[in-house]
Amino acid sequence: MAELHLLSPRGFRAAGVYCGIKSTNTPDIGLLVTEPGATATAAFTTNKVFAAPVKVGREHIASGRLRAVVLNSGNANACTGKQGEADARRMCAIAAELASVRPDEVLPSSTGIIGHMLPMEKVEAGIRNVAQYLGDSMEHAHDFAAAILTTDTRRKAAAVEVRFGKEKVTIAGVCKGAGMIGPRMAVAAGGAPGVKASAGKTKSLKGRSATMLAYLTTDAKIAAPALRKLFSPTVDGSFNCVTIDDHTSTNDTAVLLASGVGASVVGDKDLAKFAAALDEVCQSLAYQIAADGEGATKVVVVHVRGAANDAAARAMARAIANSPLVKCAMNGNDPNWGRIVSAAGLAGVPFNPDKATLTLQGTTVFKGGRPVAFDPEKVSQQLGVPEVRVDLACKDGKGSGTVWTCDLSKDYVTINADYHT
Repeated sequence: MAELHLLSPRGFRAAGVYCGIKSTNTPDIGLLVTEPGATATAAFTTNKVFAAPVKVGREHIASGRLRAVVLNSGNANACTGKQGEADARRMCAIAAELASVRPDEVLPSSTGIIGHMLPMEKVEAGIRNVAQYLGDSMEHAHDFAAAILTTDTRRKAAAVEVRFGKEKVTIAGVCKGAGMIGPRMAVAAGGAPGVKASAGKTKSLKGRSATMLAYLTTDAKIAAPALRKLFSPTVDGSFNCVTIDDHTSTNDTAVLLASGVGASVVGDKDLAKFAAALDEVCQSLAYQIAADGEGATKVVVVHVRGAANDAAARAMARAIANSPLVKCAMNGNDPNWGRIVSAAGLAGVPFNPDKATLTLQGTTVFKGGRPVAFDPEKVSQQLGVPEVRVDLACKDGKGSGTVWTCDLSKDYVTINADYHT
């Protein structure tokens, strides 16, 4: 069986090329095109300082229909004022011309350094060039995925097939993200929010913007309102549950496009089945972001159960995952459970530590408000693996949640002290 990829769903073509924005001579312009009648939904950063392509993207997704995504890496086009917005619209116009669609059917994305104007001469030439190479092979999918990378060390992709009666539907996706990762995205519903992009001073914001971007494709036929409704909980349970440094980017974007050339997905049962498959893809992508965190040596999976509700569980898991002390302990294979319990207590949600149990890699280290005797050397060895599990069982309710993160190493500091490209 052929390996699934971003373009395995029918009705999509893509490509990625180098246009000269990045200094690494790797793809930095990407274009993804789909069929007439395709439906779409998207989630964007909730940071009040948001990039020009986010502003334009919110407007263009309001109709629930897209025909193309055009993107660049190496420059975030954030904090660039009216010219930045004009440049984002220009990207859409050029892509629309080449794809024979309307400009408002194109969603733009950018990732890279904040506070620098796009080199539009290179960008325009790049878009015209990439349009010549559109195709639906795995190589085309890989080139598109490479075009969104910045400090990432590898491409990130996932795909599944699901059957609806005799017909098969494919859901696939690619994403990027390694630093400036603490997504808090909201699905755009019926138009852009009434928030204007900041045009003020940007000196304190200049620097890196690694960003989380995700592009998902499916050949299912789903009405735009249904697509939007199911995408919101998917984003909350996947991309919004990954954190590297808890820094929400100006450019975070996740887009789901349904070409409509495959099986129709209607009715609660089929929509739930589709949503479960979409969750699987997005959670895999979120995990891959954590695994590729800047300077990371391991993934840390934080699971909380028995919280007041699911939102409380995620808040506790996120508080643990974002603690620099916890992340440093994970890097040093140090079973310093006090850092974990105290971080959970800072989440701002109901939590009774006297009724909680904490386990590290399956070894109980804290229970009922007291330490539990364990072999520190043995647990330290258990922590020295590529994936570490931190499980906190509470008795405050029935909520559960998982957050994916990574350890904090010296390399993270080096990368972020040196990065300005």
